[in-house]
Amino acid sequence: MKTNMKRNLFTIAAVVAIALAGYVFAQPEDGPGGPGHFHGGGHGQGFAFAHLTKALDLTPDQQSKVQPLIDQARPQVIAIHKEAMEKTHAIIDKTMTQIRPMLTPDQQKKFDALQKARQDMRNAMQELHAAMQ
Repeated sequence: MKTNMKRNLFTIAAVVAIALAGYVFAQPEDGPGGPGHFHGGGHGQGFAFAHLTKALDLTPDQQSKVQPLIDQARPQVIAIHKEAMEKTHAIIDKTMTQIRPMLTPDQQKKFDALQKARQDMRNAMQELHAAMQ
């Protein structure tokens, strides 16, 4: 059972890490750190745009055609990411609720501490996201 709990906690940590990475790259280009912070820099352009421009050596004409496409996609990606995060949190919460009764009292204490830490992290991330808006 100890191995299963460690595996479940590792899975949760991996899901959270992936979700956070997705959020960072879906943020508007004027987030914390200003242009260039996780966004590739250059005139407030987003990471994807800066990467494409550099990797493909886009001409100014091409850049003017590509930028609106990326700008149009960004809110859709953010919305999808937000929905996925809400669903992910719901699944994790349900799973944790099912796991807790299977544990010994000592394990439940440790589990509760882990749950509190996870909730504190979630709250901190929500505050960070709100501050970035």
